[in-house]
Amino acid sequence: MQATTPAASGPSRVGERIMAAINRDPLTAPHRDRNDAVLAVVLLAGAVCLASFTDEGRRPDSVGWALLVAAHVPIVWRRRHPLLVLAAVFAFVGPYHAMDNNHTAPGAASYVALYTLAVTGRPLRTILTGVAVLTASVSVMLTVNTHQAVELIRISGWVVAILFAGVDVRYYRQYVASIVERAERAERTREEEARRRVAEERLRVARDLHDLLAHSITLIGVQTSVAAHVLTADPERLDRAAVAKALDDIADTCRSARGELRTTLEVLREKDAPDARGPLPGLHGLPDLAEAARLAGARVDLSVRAGDVPPAVGAAAYRIVQEALTNAVRHAGPEPSVRVEVHAGRGVLSLSVTDDGIGPDPDGTPGFGLVGMRERARSVGGSLDAGPRGGGACGFGVRAVLPVPTASPAPSAPSAPAPAPLTTVTPKRDD
Repeated sequence: MQATTPAASGPSRVGERIMAAINRDPLTAPHRDRNDAVLAVVLLAGAVCLASFTDEGRRPDSVGWALLVAAHVPIVWRRRHPLLVLAAVFAFVGPYHAMDNNHTAPGAASYVALYTLAVTGRPLRTILTGVAVLTASVSVMLTVNTHQAVELIRISGWVVAILFAGVDVRYYRQYVASIVERAERAERTREEEARRRVAEERLRVARDLHDLLAHSITLIGVQTSVAAHVLTADPERLDRAAVAKALDDIADTCRSARGELRTTLEVLREKDAPDARGPLPGLHGLPDLAEAARLAGARVDLSVRAGDVPPAVGAAAYRIVQEALTNAVRHAGPEPSVRVEVHAGRGVLSLSVTDDGIGPDPDGTPGFGLVGMRERARSVGGSLDAGPRGGGACGFGVRAVLPVPTASPAPSAPSAPAPAPLTTVTPKRDD
């Protein structure tokens, strides 16, 4: 199975580019100095036209023209140092207005500098700057002409409007930035969730294949060894019946493994089909596991005292017992004695698999059996312990506790039948 993540579609990429363009930081925008230089030239051209062709009585003289041109130069660096640029613009515009030159010409440059400060600065600094600008404008206008009340109202309205527009754009950019951040975080979360699901699916498939193939291959290996032993023990007095029985056992194991493998492959090929998985293995399959272990030479004593359990819990118990029996047949030595107990009570399903063999080789290559059993137990909220038997007893033991969800009991009528008793299955030992 190959881990794949969904690729971003064309419309989503276009949307990301649009959002990035809206949320672009003016301080880090590409070609900002070149664009601001062009803006300064355009504003200066407009100011020259206004000063030349409107209000001829206040057309600037040479000093006025110099102040007007100088007031537009700082616009080139308005994004780098907005406060200094605003101060520089008003340092030239103030004397220009005090000389009673054309008052409309430098207005655009002043408003651009004020807007830049409102967009890039904090609200408190913007308010304080606005108050200072209004105070300076009113002082200059009153110095030039004390009867220009309409002009004062117009200038004050423009200053307030520019400040509000700048603050509004600033908050809008912050809002868009938060939306983009949430969208990126959600996309990262979706990708991580997709990767996690793929990893979990791969782990589940690996665990299923390990449980199936390890169990079947171990039994086939033991049964093949039995057949080989019968053939080579006494060639002159060949026990054909024993050889035939060993080969039949191998064939049965192969058929069973092929059927389970086919079911697993159907799950992978048709994972969207609701009935692709088929019936899950459960406690009803434990006698078959015990019988297969007996055919491999183990003496198995099986005790099951449990009623109906959820399919997931039953499947986990089945796989744990299957792997424990496989390990016992493989590592416990010839003809080990294995006891399997599965009991239900007080909202849990307890199971134990113990043998009296020699246990796994501590110097051998570690496998995935114990890891898979613990993962099986954790998948249904349970726990599992495995290790050598204590108390001086030889052998190995596996003990697991799996929670069994219980439904809230419904009120029963007086004539309701009594619940069925738990059943016990204890096959005879194959000594």
